Amino acid sequence: MSRAPHIYLIAGEASGDILGAQLMAAITAQTNGAVTFSGVGGALMAAQGLRSLFDHTELSVMGIAEVLPKIPHLLARIQETATDIAAKRPDVVVTIDSPDFSFRVAKIVQHTCPDIKRIHYVAPSVWAWREGRAEKVARLYNGLICFFDFERPYFERHDLKTVAVGHPVVESGVREADGTAFKRTHSITRPTIGVFFGSRRGELARMGDILSEVAAHYAPTHDIIVPTLPHLRAEIEAIVAAVPGRVIVSTNPAEKWNAFKACDKAVAVSGTVGLELAVAGVPHVIAYRMNAVTYEILRRVVKVKRAHLVNILSGRDVIPEFIQDACRADNIIRGLDNLKAPVSGDIVAQLGKQPSADAARFVLSFFNPAF
Repeated sequence: MSRAPHIYLIAGEASGDILGAQLMAAITAQTNGAVTFSGVGGALMAAQGLRSLFDHTELSVMGIAEVLPKIPHLLARIQETATDIAAKRPDVVVTIDSPDFSFRVAKIVQHTCPDIKRIHYVAPSVWAWREGRAEKVARLYNGLICFFDFERPYFERHDLKTVAVGHPVVESGVREADGTAFKRTHSITRPTIGVFFGSRRGELARMGDILSEVAAHYAPTHDIIVPTLPHLRAEIEAIVAAVPGRVIVSTNPAEKWNAFKACDKAVAVSGTVGLELAVAGVPHVIAYRMNAVTYEILRRVVKVKRAHLVNILSGRDVIPEFIQDACRADNIIRGLDNLKAPVSGDIVAQLGKQPSADAARFVLSFFNPAF
């Protein structure tokens, strides 16, 4: 090629920042560093060489009622991002999850810069609800990166080039982490309960009191471990301030996975963290309460009845779930008390082996000549 490949990435969530950083590292390795990155991302992607157009946490909004007040600002950021792409003229645009934002940017780019290849990473859960979205994705994109093989047919039937790479959580380092090192560093000698409040401020508002009540119940006999993101530290500390015992709030990225492994049991807001705990081998429950309006709408359209991916993959309730009305401290405590064994290795084995490397190869296959 006459110049280094230029890849524009967009990640609007903390989980997308992780995926983006892993993908960037794999692309850098496969091109021997002869690559240029630009786009929107977080601290992890910045560490891989991305200078973000704006703070990606602005896009971390979930739920119909939560999104509505922010629509004007989000629309402005969508246009700003599309304009930046048109100005920079990358070879490929990779949007990572955040479909409400990503798809709107892709649609503008499709019309203004049709020669720029567009790839989406993390297939929408069309198998769970709104299967018709698969055709929409196929119209907007040249390629799609899925996690699982069972997702591919939904998109391939619309002639979208699709690959299944596995789930990047398997290469996060959580399986190899050392929980005893975390306990030694923090002088932990009692049993531990992990409390994971989520990565969105809306989740803190809805779940904070419930999970702090759970923490308070165990505090007399357990040390409470709360891994969270640095920008949420002050809010988390305010939420757990009244817990009558030892609460260790950890925001150090270097000890993140050790903190996971140090949990004897855990409760987590539903999301990627549940899968991370499963891979870590930590017995856990998940809990979630969303805005009532959002919940009522989703309840009518979602086809699957389980939230945790382990439960979906296995087709049965392996991990206890406490969603919406069931999301109460007493239920969660009862669920934690009854936990016994971690998730079996058979389920974890379905998550793949080298997702980021496979995803990088797929992205680079769109260059001419291909790498």
